[in-house]
Formats: sequence, structure tokens, C-alpha cells
Amino acid sequence: RMDMAALACGSSTLHLSPTFGSSSRHFDLQNEFKGNMVRFWCSTAVSRLQDKPYFPPGCRASWEELAGVLIFSAFPFVAVKTVANSSLGTMLQEQMQETKASAKKRRLEIEAAAKKAKEKSMWYGENRPKWLGPIPFQYPTHLAGDAPGDYGYDILGLGCDSSDFNKFFSYEILHARWAMLAALGVVIPEFLDRFGWVDFPEAVWWKVGYAKLQGGTLDYLGIPGLHIAGSQGILVIAICQFLLMVGPEYARYCGIEALEPLGIFLPGDINYPGGALFDPLGLSMHPSSFEELKVKEIKNGRLAMVAWLGFYVQALVTGKGPVENLFDHHSQSTYDEEIFGYINFPQIFFEENIRDDTRE
Repeated sequence: RMDMAALACGSSTLHLSPTFGSSSRHFDLQNEFKGNMVRFWCSTAVSRLQDKPYFPPGCRASWEELAGVLIFSAFPFVAVKTVANSSLGTMLQEQMQETKASAKKRRLEIEAAAKKAKEKSMWYGENRPKWLGPIPFQYPTHLAGDAPGDYGYDILGLGCDSSDFNKFFSYEILHARWAMLAALGVVIPEFLDRFGWVDFPEAVWWKVGYAKLQGGTLDYLGIPGLHIAGSQGILVIAICQFLLMVGPEYARYCGIEALEPLGIFLPGDINYPGGALFDPLGLSMHPSSFEELKVKEIKNGRLAMVAWLGFYVQALVTGKGPVENLFDHHSQSTYDEEIFGYINFPQIFFEENIRDDTRE
């Protein structure tokens, strides 16, 4: 009714008689409230009549900024498709075909060397470390120690089928890499903000989304004015993330051959593509060390995934970030420090070794 009255009268105040009470103060408060409501509905109605959306305070963004963000997000995928279908893409493919045969031959040599490296490594094969250590246990027969990080743990039998095992391993290493990157993105901003090196609007990882929901503007890398999508709403940011991930996810779905239309040949497999694009340091050219690096990667990735579980629980219990939790822990005198803080373990160990050498 107030919306209709505002459109009909165009008034910012409704001169209505009070419906209850006889106090003039009550009449003024009621009239002021109705006037504020009418002004709000008038501004909304005018914006609708002018075919302009109404933006709540703190969430306003121009259509030029919105279009720029969407174009920026879609540019990588569009650029790749454009180059692949152009004469430049044809020339790059021809150049790749000239060196593809020698690259495949080199890949076979590396695979043979990697197989020999696995046979000599302590992290592969039947004698690799198991998840129960020296405790006797009937380990699954389908886990033969061929994959990095295989400790014989599959109590649910999810990897009995080789195709399922390869699929789950790809999923695990994908999430492990995302967890390591995300953990780095959680710790570094809070660490830099704590020491005043970079001034973030909000440095705690779980509070960033809340600040955005409150209409705040987020600066990329803490650089003032570098918003990219930080000045847009949650829906726009989600659309940008979707557009940015279309290309990589499509390439992952198609396999390592997805970049060949651009003249890029990847000599590895889907989990370790290799080549100058994914292995600029040439680590895969040294199979003996590269097979051990695979084990280190999956171990650190699993640790990062467990760390994320800790981030969630800490945020839920303490309401703080991991860096603040760490400094709070060290600022308090813990039980272990009170009991064992006065003991100099290195000195005791050194003196014990001296006494053993003297007896010998």
C-alpha cells in the first residue's frame, strides 16, 4: 500500500492521522517512520522505471566494471580457441609434428629408466614402508607398490579395479595440490597482515567471504585499487571462477593431448604432464630423483588436506586464523614447557655419547 501511495502521490511524507494513541510525539515518530519507508520505496520504484537495478549500499558496481571482469575471466579460454583455429595454430602444429617423434622416443627412454629407479627405491615395491609398520597384516594384493605414496592402505577395497585405482589416484593428487596451494594462501596473507607488511581489508581466510557478504571491496594481493572481481558481488565472483576454470578443467578432461592444437606436446601422463609448460626445471629428466619427488609431493599433499581439517576446526572453536592460533599458543606457558623447559636435551645426549665412547 505504501508503494502504491508513493507512486500516486509522489510525496516523501504521508499526512495520515494516527490510528491509535493521542500523543503528538507518537504521531511524529509514526509519521517519520512512514516517510522513511516511502522514500525507500520511491527510490526503488524510480530505479525500476528507469530500467536500472537497485544496489544496496556498499555493493554498487558499474556495468562497465562488470563487463570488464567477465571479459577478463573468459579471455584465456577464448584466446586459446582462437589461436588453435587460426593459421598461427596450424603453423605451431606443423612444427610440433616435426619434433613429436623424437619426443616420444625420449619419453619411452625415461619411462624405462623410471621403472628401474622404482626397483631400487625404498618407496616402491614389496619392501616399501607399510602403514602399520612391523605389525603383521594381510595387505591388499592389488596394492603392489607401483604408485607413489602406496602404503598398502585400502581397507574399503576402493582400488581393487585398476581403472578405479587410477581414477582415485588422479583425484587424490589433484586435491592434494589444491590443498597445498590453498594452505599457502591461508597462512601467507594472515602472516603478512600481522606484521604490517601488507594491509589487507580482511586477512583471516574464513572472514574474507563474510566481509564480502557485508558489501566490502577486496583488493587483489592487498594492492589498493586492484579489484579484478573484488568489487563485484558473490554471484559475479562465482561466474568469474567458473569461466576461469572452464579451460583448465576441459583440458584435464581431454587429457594431455588437449594442448596439441596449440603446438604443445606433453611427454608425460595426465598426473605428471611434464614438458616445458608443467616441468620448466626439467625434474622429470632425472627419473631416480623424480620418483622420490612424487612420493614427497603426495605425502605433503595429504598433510595439507589434513591441515585443512585443522583450519576448519580451529576456526569453529576459536574463531581465529591459524597464524593467530599459533602465536597465541607460543605466548602462553604450556604444560610441556613448565615440566621439560629446563632440560637441555642436546647437551645430555652429547654427554651420554661421550660416556659411551669412553667405555668402548
